Amino acid sequence: MQRIAIDMDEVIADFNSKHLSVFNREYNETLTARDLMGTRLRELRPHLKNEIIAYLKDPEFFSDLEVMKDSQEVIRELSEQYEVFITTAAMEFPTSFSAKYAWLKEHFPFLDELNFVFCGDKSIIHADYLIDDNHRHFQRFQGQGILFTAPHNINETGYVRVNNWLEVREYFKSN
Repeated sequence: MQRIAIDMDEVIADFNSKHLSVFNREYNETLTARDLMGTRLRELRPHLKNEIIAYLKDPEFFSDLEVMKDSQEVIRELSEQYEVFITTAAMEFPTSFSAKYAWLKEHFPFLDELNFVFCGDKSIIHADYLIDDNHRHFQRFQGQGILFTAPHNINETGYVRVNNWLEVREYFKSN
């Protein structure tokens, strides 16, 4: 059975909406995802980089992220034909582990918790496919990288790209 590794933040969990909401509330701004096209919040407001990154160190930040549209349904379907692993670079923010684990158990209860991989460098993942919003994870990955569109990667080229979970479904139907 082939394996699909799937990133969490900005792929199955709507990280950007919460990040922008917290930032806008704290700094009385009205930034939207459109403002992040081709960049990240910390690059858009470099003078607040430390404060922006500090949100991610809050152990509860990741606990109530919205689920990306159609991800549950498509991943459930994929899990019938593929071995599915959720792979998150949680070691960048180790305080996120408990919240991410609980979030996955709540929103993807049909996946075996032994298929939740909390790592740093995703090149250790032995899978046929990796669906991720960050192309740096493809550099040493041995399988097929699939770039999941997010505002920050909109200008990246040279990768198989999907824009949403319905396109993920179509990609795997055609392969």
